Amino acid sequence: MGENFFAALYQDPDRLKQFVAAMSAASMSAALSIAEKFPWDAHRTVVDIGAAEGCVLVQLALRHPHLTGGGFDLAPIAPIFKEYVSSFGLVDRLQFHPGDFLTDPLPTADVLVMGHILHDWSLADKLMLLDNAHQALPDGGALIVYDNIIDDDRRTNTFGMLMSVNMLIETQDGFDYTAADCRSWMSHAGFRNSYVEPLAGSDSMVVAIK
Repeated sequence: MGENFFAALYQDPDRLKQFVAAMSAASMSAALSIAEKFPWDAHRTVVDIGAAEGCVLVQLALRHPHLTGGGFDLAPIAPIFKEYVSSFGLVDRLQFHPGDFLTDPLPTADVLVMGHILHDWSLADKLMLLDNAHQALPDGGALIVYDNIIDDDRRTNTFGMLMSVNMLIETQDGFDYTAADCRSWMSHAGFRNSYVEPLAGSDSMVVAIK
């Protein structure tokens, strides 16, 4: 109907709970891969930006007992996040940080994660989010961006291209992107190095080092 997708969603508690559960289902395979493929031994803290109920954080914390951190999301998510994290006995290690990543500063941590986030927004917002992540990270900190990232030749990841069409339908300005696009935006934000790592299914992560 032309209304803002997320504004409408967050006004309906039942639909919101269904949505964040669906986000966990969509992110679980990627979360398990990220837990294995990223060098977590070199880092102590992690914050998931747009964490939903905390699926990614829980999997990281279960696999790496030395990690602590939190989830950053809009305030209505707080009780859902706390209930989910509590069910895994991780409330002492994973905290909720309320805020709007389009208007508020991002929390500081050794590693920031943005999963299935960037594709929701316009290019200007994508660049702003990457700039804000760069500002929040310490020197040597890492940003992990994972999405249905389209292959650079736009020939292989059909699901990623279809997801980009879906973003154009569901959001005002969102679109999916290639790894080369993402690395270029990260360089523009000031990150000194980046690399691409395939995850599960159509997901890949782009890791940027400050």
